Amino acid sequence: MIMASVSARHLWNSAIGIGAIAMLGLSVQAQARTEIAPYIEVQQVLDFDLSNNDAFGDDVVTYTSVAAGVDASVSTRRIEVGASYRYERRIGWGDDIADDDVHSGLVRARANVTRGLSFEAGALAARARAEIGGDGLGSLTGDNDNSTQIYSVYGGPTLSTHAGPLEIGAGYRIGYTHVEDNLAANSDPTQAPVDYVDHTTYHQATASVGMSPGEMLPFGWIVSGGYEREDASQLDQRYEAYYGRVDVTVPVTPTLALVGGVGYEDIEISQRDVVVDAAGNPVLDNNGRFQTDPNSPRLLAYNVDEVIYDAGILWRPNPRLELSARVGHRYDTTIYNGYLSYQASTSSTVQAAVYNEISSFGRGTTNTLAGLPTSFTVGRNGFSQFNGCAFGEGGDAGGCFDTGFQSLNAANFRSRGGSLVWTGGRGPWSYGLGAGYQNRRYLAPTTSANFSLDRVTDEAFSLQANLGRQLSPNSSLDGSLYATWFESGIPGEADVFSSGGSATYSVGLYRGLSAQASAGLFANDVEGEEADWLATLLFGVRYGF
Repeated sequence: MIMASVSARHLWNSAIGIGAIAMLGLSVQAQARTEIAPYIEVQQVLDFDLSNNDAFGDDVVTYTSVAAGVDASVSTRRIEVGASYRYERRIGWGDDIADDDVHSGLVRARANVTRGLSFEAGALAARARAEIGGDGLGSLTGDNDNSTQIYSVYGGPTLSTHAGPLEIGAGYRIGYTHVEDNLAANSDPTQAPVDYVDHTTYHQATASVGMSPGEMLPFGWIVSGGYEREDASQLDQRYEAYYGRVDVTVPVTPTLALVGGVGYEDIEISQRDVVVDAAGNPVLDNNGRFQTDPNSPRLLAYNVDEVIYDAGILWRPNPRLELSARVGHRYDTTIYNGYLSYQASTSSTVQAAVYNEISSFGRGTTNTLAGLPTSFTVGRNGFSQFNGCAFGEGGDAGGCFDTGFQSLNAANFRSRGGSLVWTGGRGPWSYGLGAGYQNRRYLAPTTSANFSLDRVTDEAFSLQANLGRQLSPNSSLDGSLYATWFESGIPGEADVFSSGGSATYSVGLYRGLSAQASAGLFANDVEGEEADWLATLLFGVRYGF
């Protein structure tokens, strides 16, 4: 969903320039606090197949869940950490649901090493369906062979310092993303086989020097440059990009500035050929992934080196509202980017973005993770599953992953879309909303296989909503809703619409012991097929230390 939204803001801020940010920026002092809440939990879950089409085996199946987790928030003068992690062991009754291990959660951390030097890191564990257009992070209690675990981790230093009036910045980030074996990948012989992500390693380095408006000149300026490289295990795929640019900020009023920049960029994406059989069909390994021909030359999927430029406005009429918008030339076409942030109150924030970039599953996941705040609340449905969103606090609304998780293709793609995150609360109420749209046009070379993803376009829309109310000092009621829509451009692939919702009642019993009851209804509707309807009930107890 918001997969590109938070990464878009990161890229947007780097493009706007130090001068504009310094002119309209705010400084927020965090209050020191440490909250660490580990727990153990036992649950009994019942699934009811309401569609009677044998998608889940018997009409009623059940499993027992034994889980351990921790929610933590640490904020001191030097360290900020937000964490929500849960490990769950699912023990099936009978043969309809196999025993399974599920890891889910987020960690974001920042450490101020010395004055101007900090180190940031983050980690993600989530679950998604393996097939294209699966219901993402909705209900994953039934068809275990069709789900997979996703892991991502990143870290790196950031430098922000001064040399007289000059403002100097630099940063480095390394990220690693892994998708576990997809047992259901490419298992349908009527559909064209598509390669799936295994693991990727991503490097990003940036540097800049500039000056704020009014320091020595009436306008601000910044010279910046960067290098990116991602290596993917599938087909020895490589993404490599260099850029350098100059940006200026011209204040028009105390709250409005004109911004613009020009530079040069070089992007190249390449891979090796795929092993095929005599009919030109890719030879798959035991996990449904393509196999690489190590003796083949590198094949070019995308290559552009050109002058890039853009211009726009930066408007901040008050400390709670910020709007930036630009139009320019990049990726050999006209691009539009924008970002809006509005803090309606101390507990309510809305953020929206329009983005346009070259991305991949690995880079997009890493950048979304890096764009999350260190203080957040992980959205979970009533069955303790991470629903794809992390809602922030104060001036940062957070972000979501689920639109990106609807397609685990290994190919790079041109990504265009928009996103919205709204989070907040008032009195006993708390809420979070995330929505996004993404259009992906894949970039792939001509290979020996009889089908290529090159120029294939898919579209994804997703919506997540959480609502909670504290009923009493020891009881609460929480609900969540989601809807996802996916249209694949691959011949033979059908549109998929998934939706669902759940409600959970929790009550404290005695000294850390609490009980909960949850009910949920989920649907997965594949075009041309009968919709799958699944109802789920849960009863559990938790002990918090």
